[in-house]
Amino acid sequence: MGILSGNPQDEPMHYGEVFTVWSNVLANNGMIAGYQSLLNHAGDQDLQKLVQEGIEGLQNENKQLEELLKANGVGLPQASPERPCADLESIPAGARFMDPEIGAKLSADTASGLVACSQAMGQSIREDIAMMYGQFHTAKAQFGAKALKLNKEKGWLIPPPLHMTKKCD
Repeated sequence: MGILSGNPQDEPMHYGEVFTVWSNVLANNGMIAGYQSLLNHAGDQDLQKLVQEGIEGLQNENKQLEELLKANGVGLPQASPERPCADLESIPAGARFMDPEIGAKLSADTASGLVACSQAMGQSIREDIAMMYGQFHTAKAQFGAKALKLNKEKGWLIPPPLHMTKKCD
């Protein structure tokens, strides 16, 4: 039996796994703080619910990631304090993020997160870490589908130029 056989949780993490997990917690902390701020800017109630769902998803990810780091003796990155609630009407119009911008931000962050999860799965040699990122990937894909649907329903989606083939007469 080698060091990498048996229970994956008894195996050491390699440097790439440590850096990936630590960086993921750091990035999630930043997105949580940003989404809490964006929640103050969102006017649409469906968008507010989606932003809140995004915050909760990132917090759930961080809970698992932080447990993994602690179990392996790795210090955690600092988290920003929770953002206070603000009245939407008290934010000046020129300083406010518009709902379509928030919807686009959620979609872009989700797309980046899907790529990051795929990369983490590919570099992991511990099955438990690869499976954890597989679960994160699935949750992000479902969240991304909700964001896409909301952006389409609200008319916020700006499609790229569409490729149309002309039929010859």
